[in-house]
Amino acid sequence: MTNKPKRLGTSIEVAVTSFLNEHGYPHAERRALAGSNDRGDIAGTPHVFECKNLKTLDLAGGIDETKQEIANAKARFGFLIVKRRRKSTAEAYAVMTLSQLCEMLQQLP
Repeated sequence: MTNKPKRLGTSIEVAVTSFLNEHGYPHAERRALAGSNDRGDIAGTPHVFECKNLKTLDLAGGIDETKQEIANAKARFGFLIVKRRRKSTAEAYAVMTLSQLCEMLQQLP
């Protein structure tokens, strides 16, 4: 049997993958663990998705991890997805740095 943090992490990864599949990313799937070369929790999209289901919110640590995964994946954008307690997956937080947000918005028509 796996430990509780592992189960919580798996549950948010599965939920986010299902949400992405239903909302324009039909090829999204959970990524296998990659150790120091981690490229995020979700594969099959052009972006990095790092999913967290933690009792205590650590945005700085999560963003630092996401930035490293963006570099590892050679991706342009990445998102830290944080599960909200007693809320649906659709209500999770999607966090990125302001510089990433501005760069992403500049790509819109």
